[in-house]
Amino acid sequence: MAYFLVNPNSYALVMSMETLTLGWYVGRTRPMLVTNCIFRMGGAAILPSNRPSDRGRSKYQLLQTVRTHKGYDDRSYKCVFQEEDEAGTTGVVLSKDVMAVAGEALRTNITTLGPLVLPMSQQILFFVTLVARKVFKVKIKAYIPDFKLAFEHFCIHAGGRAVLDKLEKSLELTEWHMEPSRMTLYRFGNTSSSSVWYELAYTEAKGMKKGDRTWQITFGSGFKCNSAAWLALRSIDPSKEKKVWTDEVNDFPVHVPLVQRIGS
Repeated sequence: MAYFLVNPNSYALVMSMETLTLGWYVGRTRPMLVTNCIFRMGGAAILPSNRPSDRGRSKYQLLQTVRTHKGYDDRSYKCVFQEEDEAGTTGVVLSKDVMAVAGEALRTNITTLGPLVLPMSQQILFFVTLVARKVFKVKIKAYIPDFKLAFEHFCIHAGGRAVLDKLEKSLELTEWHMEPSRMTLYRFGNTSSSSVWYELAYTEAKGMKKGDRTWQITFGSGFKCNSAAWLALRSIDPSKEKKVWTDEVNDFPVHVPLVQRIGS
């Protein structure tokens, strides 16, 4: 978004991908094998433009972006970390703190995003609660704004089932809101930054209407949390879209059973 502020009449090719060939772990340390299980190869390409002449054929308008980086905190920095095991084999370690760190990054991110997208009623409730907790030291739970009043669709980084469960509960979303993220994780696994584009394609395949607003939320090592808010400029006809879900979207959603622990 910052690029377009200083480069008028421009295009920017954006590529999001996950490649496992560099990060595949071939050792025997069990905690470091987790990434082999959840990550998959995937990618997407997007061509945004700030040329006024392109508005008529564009699908979306980018409304807001918010980037949160917690790398200054050691716990956040090391919660997803590449290192060597005892045998000298390089792999990625996911800390037990990763869910707590993700929650903290999300709270920081939505504190910035909220005033930019939420209706005034939600902003007032959030501000009053914040003042009560921080200034007057009132022991009340932090108010979580209702982002369903700001967005019709949610594309949440498909990092794993625990991540999606946590966000569904924290943001008080419904199964319908979570469907694009859960089905993307089920069908394609964790494709890192490209997962939110698989989810947007799923949403389009199910039907996107003109005026609908979409919130993309991504997480990454560092630790990072990024948000992008989009406005649909026209309705999307699924029959005219030739994308990754085109041939199979009618088979979804499917029931995804809970994972059962096997052995110790």
